[in-house]
Amino acid sequence: MTKICCIGAGYVGGPTMAMIAKQCPDVQVNVVDINENRIAAWQTDELPIYEPGLLEVVQEARGRNLFFSTDVDQGIRDADIVFVSVNTPTKTFGEGAGCASDLQYWELCARRIKEVSTSDKIIVEKSTLPVRTAEAMERVLHAGDNPVHFEVLSNPEFLAEGTAIDDLHNPDRVLIGGHETETGRKAIQTLVEIYATWIPRERILTTNLWSSELSKLTANAFLAQRVSSINAISALCEATEADVAEVAHAIGTDSRIGPKFLKASIGFGGSCFKKDILNLVYLCETYGLKEPAEYWRQVVVMNEYQEKRFVTTMLHSMFNTIANKRIAVLGFAFKADTGDTRESPAIKVCRELAAEHATIVVSDPEAMENAKLEMPELADRIGFEEDPYKAAEGAHAVAVLTDWKLYKELDFRRIYDGMQKPAFLFDGRNMLDHDALFEMGFEVYSIGKGYKTHLK
Repeated sequence: MTKICCIGAGYVGGPTMAMIAKQCPDVQVNVVDINENRIAAWQTDELPIYEPGLLEVVQEARGRNLFFSTDVDQGIRDADIVFVSVNTPTKTFGEGAGCASDLQYWELCARRIKEVSTSDKIIVEKSTLPVRTAEAMERVLHAGDNPVHFEVLSNPEFLAEGTAIDDLHNPDRVLIGGHETETGRKAIQTLVEIYATWIPRERILTTNLWSSELSKLTANAFLAQRVSSINAISALCEATEADVAEVAHAIGTDSRIGPKFLKASIGFGGSCFKKDILNLVYLCETYGLKEPAEYWRQVVVMNEYQEKRFVTTMLHSMFNTIANKRIAVLGFAFKADTGDTRESPAIKVCRELAAEHATIVVSDPEAMENAKLEMPELADRIGFEEDPYKAAEGAHAVAVLTDWKLYKELDFRRIYDGMQKPAFLFDGRNMLDHDALFEMGFEVYSIGKGYKTHLK
């Protein structure tokens, strides 16, 4: 039986290993993490992360060939293949602060693998890492007189939160990068055969190590670029009375462009886009590529502008003051079908509202606990209410910030009746029926479509 150990039981490691265990019953998968609470949660039906379909996958394999443990050393020793899926946040200190990846957890992990390993192993980079990181990992692993051989592969994840299980079950592609040596090709083939258990071979791409590492950063940068591009056009649409949805549809029918990631909104969020783009910026600067660095930095600048513009519109629409006005924020997760609040646009929006002395009430079906942890310094300005109707009761405005399906199904007549008048609704996801809301009496703002008002 092939034995896999995954170091890191977070958003990437947990679901990925659960899918491998489900699809490959002859592979033993051990997920290890030093966080005792997280490991304990993986062994219950109250998983530490919310992802549609994840619980069913875990339940099928858990206890059969999928195991969770805090014994990191034993997991490494027993494994033939070690996936490294630890956090690589943006540095907050020293050189590269604000852009470069903080690789301290990755290096500690590499040193631990070297220290406890007693047999040759394939090491798989699953975390998102800067290009050429594998070279540094190899230097750590092979330093000194260690007789154990480690073959390092890059196998970046391309998961979208909210659809991660579908992405794992039926991916567009699986990318595996390794060295063009005999041992490198053998290691690549070993990993290819695991994925080929359920994924067609033509979707399993193999490259050199550096191309694989760079492809992950590039994919996220291109996706975020499209979001910032349509959001830049949304501002122009409002100024010219064009409709951003119609513009997006018109250009999306061009086969050279395509329709995906062309939905105007308050901006992108999540743990990957901003972090990976800034990492790409730092890499370009490190290699003296000033103009490419500035090009990619502007994608993040545009995203921050869109968040700020949304709040500015709220302020100007509500008579240039929202001090002590109740604002119901519907949705705090960075996107629907996840409880993840990392880099959520709602964080910036709520902070800007609080700076204007608004009273904020946040509601979200899955992200409430994470939302409470994001802004402890604003506890006197922000309240939390699971029931969206109660959150909107007595509010001067409702701001929809996450595209949860349930928000389309709310009784907005009931919400309108319970609000202060005039009742403002700001749709940060362009997901509601704005004409119907206007007919109810709402003052309605939608991104890239302008403002529908009864006020003279």
